[in-house]
Amino acid sequence: MSLITPDFDRSVIVRDADAEVVGRAPTTIRLLADSSATGGALSTQRVTLTGGADGARPHHHANSAELFYLLDGTAQLLSGEQVVTAGRGDLVIVPPGVAHAFAAAPGENADILIVITPGVERFEYFRHLERIAYGKVPPESLLEVQELYDTYFRGSPAWDAARR
Repeated sequence: MSLITPDFDRSVIVRDADAEVVGRAPTTIRLLADSSATGGALSTQRVTLTGGADGARPHHHANSAELFYLLDGTAQLLSGEQVVTAGRGDLVIVPPGVAHAFAAAPGENADILIVITPGVERFEYFRHLERIAYGKVPPESLLEVQELYDTYFRGSPAWDAARR
């Protein structure tokens, strides 16, 4: 077992008004703390989904676990081949290498705190997603940066069936 020792010596404080926001309804992402701010310990963001919106399609991280904490609303989360419906106060942690995805439950809203540990520089990944959403770069461009962001896309029949 290895222990990751974060390399930072000051508390990280992010005020709500200072967080960068990417996207717009139905999918809004508040960038809270990137890996560089936490000495590699973690990266975290808050995702707000409205009206049953999709969050992330199935993918896995080779080197990081991902934590999903439902601040409010109802979400569907894929963990492996299991689709879990989570509500306010529920926590789901997906280990490295396991396929996962998330979305607001059909017709519902979801407000989710997401933490990836150990951290990966991810803010630019979310900015890239925004550029795709606004048609500035093609969706296929994500395939070119999978390794950079430790985000590898996968298919999932279980997720496809749940989101139909």
